[in-house]
Amino acid sequence: MTIRHLKIFLSVCENSFHTTKAAEELHMTQPAVSLAIKELEQHYGVILFDRIGRRLKITEAGQRLMEYSSHIISLFDDMEKGMKDWDSFGIIRIGASITIGSQFLPNYVKAFYNRFPGTEVNAVIGSSELLEQKIINNELDLALIEGVPHSPSLVAEEYMEDHLAVICPANGYFYQGKQFSIDEFRRQKFLLREHGSGTRETFDRTIEAAGFSIVPAWEAMSTTALVNAVINGLGITVLPYRMVIGPLEHGLIVSASVEGLSFKRKYQIIYHREKYLTSSAKAFIDLCRNYEMDYPLPRYNSLY
Repeated sequence: MTIRHLKIFLSVCENSFHTTKAAEELHMTQPAVSLAIKELEQHYGVILFDRIGRRLKITEAGQRLMEYSSHIISLFDDMEKGMKDWDSFGIIRIGASITIGSQFLPNYVKAFYNRFPGTEVNAVIGSSELLEQKIINNELDLALIEGVPHSPSLVAEEYMEDHLAVICPANGYFYQGKQFSIDEFRRQKFLLREHGSGTRETFDRTIEAAGFSIVPAWEAMSTTALVNAVINGLGITVLPYRMVIGPLEHGLIVSASVEGLSFKRKYQIIYHREKYLTSSAKAFIDLCRNYEMDYPLPRYNSLY
């Protein structure tokens, strides 16, 4: 059994258990991939895949080997990267959810560069769901997300509190400081962030705890799209307050509250439980953890 065997096995798993697709990805022949899987099964004396017709279905033993293999390959990749990049100081791979990435991450990275000249930060901005998967796949060292991670493989540390604002058109019926009753609120037409975003997860978790659910008229990854839709009277939305300060101050929209509901949440620093954090990664985590004490909070003034 070799690292090569484990990489072939993982490729088959990641390609929906198709040996042909794995072979194409690995630039191998399909029989060579099948042979590697057979050698693994013979080595451990277990069946990794049930062969049902021309399809493979992973077994319980296969699931366990997939978990071990992911961890071993991640450690191996860390070793390869760490040894080959020994002379390049402080390269860290950081993910941030869309809200944090657009609002806070540029300030964090700027402060980090000022404090540690010669470091390099590679960043990925995406949904919290995507970032969790990238950490599990060892494509990121750490990430900053809204909400709570779902995988038990991840360590999460709360580092800053935020709240979502109910945003409405400034059309007379809605006014700054309006308070909805629960019944009135749930009757509105909702324009919401997409599933998988921390903002949407906070919204869904809050209303589910209140005993109801919402089917939105719009779903979007773009805060700008949602705010523009609200400005044009197409519905209401719930977004991070700091992201909509500019339109609020220009009177383009108004913020409201809902009786008995609070859309508060914590930002989280997450990383893999088995991840070796370099000194640079630890320094970046420390900067984020103490940013509110050392620097003024960034203020996102406009969406346009």
